[in-house]
This record gives sequence, structure tokens and C-alpha cells, in this order.
Amino acid sequence: MLQAQVFTLYPEIFPGPLDKGLYGKAKAKKLWSLNVINIRDAATDKHKTVDDTPYGGGTGMLIKPDILAKSIDQNLNKGERIFYLSPKGKIFDQKLAQDLSKEKSFSLICGHFEGVDERVLSTRNIEELSIGDYVLSGGESAALVVLDSVLRLLPGVLGNDKSASEETFENGLLEYPQYTKPQIWEEKSVPDVLLSGDHAKIKDWRLSQSEAITRDRRPDLWQKHNKKN
Repeated sequence: MLQAQVFTLYPEIFPGPLDKGLYGKAKAKKLWSLNVINIRDAATDKHKTVDDTPYGGGTGMLIKPDILAKSIDQNLNKGERIFYLSPKGKIFDQKLAQDLSKEKSFSLICGHFEGVDERVLSTRNIEELSIGDYVLSGGESAALVVLDSVLRLLPGVLGNDKSASEETFENGLLEYPQYTKPQIWEEKSVPDVLLSGDHAKIKDWRLSQSEAITRDRRPDLWQKHNKKN
């Protein structure tokens, strides 16, 4: 069972959509679990203060190092990877999702305000992780994205484990176009090759479509794919 842990100032957000559908069923089957830590519980003053102004001036507030470190130290499992969701972190990708799906546990820190004190990141060996080149109001949405991407790779979650292996990014390419019934819709027909029953031709068609789409829409991925092959 994968044990995921989230540090947040807004614990009521979790598990959110991850408690529904296939993920909810997988959670009930104990394929994964989620421990949600309220960072504010580590504060000791009557107002439960967790933030303060940054040295050197500037707008916004930072989560205090003593509060966050205390929360981490009280809850982190020994040897567990821990990530701080941040727009200046390394980009989260399918490779990392695959790696995390093989871990016994990992933790995510959801930032707020202007971020966290740098000293916590360095002293607690925290990896910074970004889900893209844009800024969110907090790390909770990003944490849900990471969890969603990882959980679907766990054996038994999707029902058909082959499903995940055929999707976008799994082979370094974007996914090929998909079609379902009716065969003809608004005078547009499903490609003949998909109706042929020739699995070898279908496989070749899907690969060529994936290559063309990747080359057109994500030249960066296409370049990486070519280097590997």
C-alpha cells in the first residue's frame, strides 16, 4: 500500500476528488492511504500564527521555519522523500510519477503566502517540485495533481493495468487519437484502419499518429524521443 502524506494549512481540501470513483474504491481496498497534516497544529501561540514578514522587505508573508520544521519532524517517516510544491521547482513529469508510484510513502508540502523559509528546505532535504510554468495561490491544487498522476499507476487502481502503459508520455510521445461508436458521426467516419481488425496495422497507425502529434505540438518531447531512439 502506498502511504501519501500532505502538509497543508487547509486540510479540509483533502482528499477532495481523490475520494471518488476509481481512487475512492482503491482507497477502500487499502491500495493507498492519505495522511493530512495541518501545519497550523505546530503553532503554539493562542492565534496559531504560522507566518511572518520576509527579511529584506517585500510583499506577502512566509511560513515560519520553526513551525514548518516542527510539523515535518513530528510526522515524516524516516528516509521518506518529501517535496515542496513550488513554481521554481523541477518540473513534475511522468517519469517521476512512475518513480513515486513504486515508493512505500512520500510527502508533499503545500505552500501559501509568498512561500516558506529557505532554511527549512535545505535542512530537511526537501525537493522542490513544480507542475508547470505558472503560479497558483497555494500548493493544494498542485498536490492533488501529483497524487492523481501517481495513484493511477498503482497496480489494481485502474482495473486494467495496461491502460496506463498506452497513454500520453508513457513512451515519450503524446497519445494517438481515439474513436468510439457511432462509426459515422456528423458525416465523419472512424479511420478505416481501426475497423480492419488487423492489429499490426492498427499498432503502426497509432504509433505514426503519436509521432506526428508529438512532432507538431511538443517539439521538445519529440527531440527527447529522437535522442532516446
